[in-house]
Amino acid sequence: MKLSHLVLSAAAVLFMSSTAFAQNVPLKKADGILVTATGMTVYTFDKDVADSGKSACNGPCATAWPAVSAGNAKPAAPYSVVTRDDGTAQLAYKGKPLYLFASDKKAGDRTGDNFKDIWHVVKD
Repeated sequence: MKLSHLVLSAAAVLFMSSTAFAQNVPLKKADGILVTATGMTVYTFDKDVADSGKSACNGPCATAWPAVSAGNAKPAAPYSVVTRDDGTAQLAYKGKPLYLFASDKKAGDRTGDNFKDIWHVVKD
């Protein structure tokens, strides 16, 4: 079995206990929040409208708050994919696009939580 399949299988086990499993979603739960496979904190943006299929964070905003790439994921609820203005696929949770924060430097950093009262970690 390839290492990537092992990582995805491990993520599936984590998600099945508290969240509906989403195939190929590169996220996991750690300390009550969603993080990437490498442990980087995932955020939502209050200016995004759930289920709109769009991200309100583009241009300079996207430099500070990079999108969580959906890659080739074929997610199941509560995950989905939105198409960004630049045409790339971004992963969403409960209809809200997901982001990283460029100022988070290592796994476990949460420096973007409540930034300007509009950015929040994704709690699950």
